[in-house]
Amino acid sequence: MSSSYGEWLRQQRQARGWNVPEMGRQLRQVATEAGDRLPDNECLTTMIRRWEKGSGVSERYRLHYCRALRIPLGEFGKPPPVRAAEPVSSPPALPENTGAGPGEPANRRPTIECEVLMTAREGSEHVENAERREIGDATLEQLRAEVTSLSREYMTGEPVPLFFEMRQVRSRLYTVLERRIWPRDQTEVYFLLGMLNALMADAANDLGSPGAAEELARSGLAYAVAIDHRPLKAWLRLELAVVARWTGQPLRCRNEARLGLESLAAGPNGALLHLLHGIASARLGDADGARQAIPAATRAREDEYSDELLEIGGQFGFSRATQHYYAGSLSVEMPDAVPDAMAELEQAMELYEAGPEPGEHHSLHCRMKALADLASARLRDGQLDAAESAAGVIFGLPPGQRAATLPRHLDRVRTELARPRYRGSALARDLDEQIEEFCRDTVAQQLGELPSPEHR
Repeated sequence: MSSSYGEWLRQQRQARGWNVPEMGRQLRQVATEAGDRLPDNECLTTMIRRWEKGSGVSERYRLHYCRALRIPLGEFGKPPPVRAAEPVSSPPALPENTGAGPGEPANRRPTIECEVLMTAREGSEHVENAERREIGDATLEQLRAEVTSLSREYMTGEPVPLFFEMRQVRSRLYTVLERRIWPRDQTEVYFLLGMLNALMADAANDLGSPGAAEELARSGLAYAVAIDHRPLKAWLRLELAVVARWTGQPLRCRNEARLGLESLAAGPNGALLHLLHGIASARLGDADGARQAIPAATRAREDEYSDELLEIGGQFGFSRATQHYYAGSLSVEMPDAVPDAMAELEQAMELYEAGPEPGEHHSLHCRMKALADLASARLRDGQLDAAESAAGVIFGLPPGQRAATLPRHLDRVRTELARPRYRGSALARDLDEQIEEFCRDTVAQQLGELPSPEHR
């Protein structure tokens, strides 16, 4: 259609006193009466504006225009004087075809013509809508880069400011979902939302809000299930297992770890799931299940494996140092495995001191927890001076970087200090007082900086 025809369409609409939305309503009304279903209001309004700028109108919509404007099909686009506006009741039937053959109903051929024309254009109209995309690859790449950056910053950063940055990025992803995007775009957005909810769950748990952490992890799991992303599903199960561990639910922790292993049992993150399953087993008194976890984790890491989460890294990776920390933490749960616990935890500290291996990122939070567990193991072995040395590093941690789970690790240290062998020891008493002060300051800091309940 030429630009003059576009002007004709605009004149026809304005002569009847209709704005663009009303023109759309009129088209929708006559289309519905004809058994045709038009696109949504926003899309139809955009199409009308495009047509009035000179874009071509398909036969399907020409028929609807003629019924709405109450003109014969042959007058579409012709420049005779515009008719005065008339109240619209029911649109008249299309003009009879005077070329009907003997014995044919006079209106049969126009009806067939309308149906054929409308059917012929439906495919192209649907293609036109499917091609619309209101977000570009550059925007999606930027959002992924921001999620990657947050995952890596969280390894050594402060949970509170990072939590709010995560929430801002998540709000932008929600906005993207409100636009017209392609299916593969939606898959990418769901993937990023799953990861962001996982990161926010970590932050919420580290800030002493396990209820919020669980809700965030379950929200992330819903996105992972929707796109059937097995590594992400496994990671969200891992998050739920961690929350259960720190809320005194070992049976549930083991069950979540088992469900995670059903999605992913190989690679570094598979190793972490094995170890969480073992830690929960130890808490439940299943010594055999606990012992099997460490070699199972070793085998999982030895498998050649890679996925999107490991490529993003940061919080979604599992370094070799942290694997030794978890193995040591598991051994601490078993009274007869103190030498194994110290060996694993000291190996973890050596690897932390050496720095991340290629493709790895080290977690400050895990390093501090490893020191607490090492202090506990050393006390159980009678090494009070060495235990005080390990715990002293923790006391120097800035308040903003203290995780709520760290005082729970230090509770083990206090339990060991309360044993008869350390009664009357000034060093033991001083260490206990330092732990008390550290935990008190940590709780006070968290109460002042907990994330808003509006984490959804």
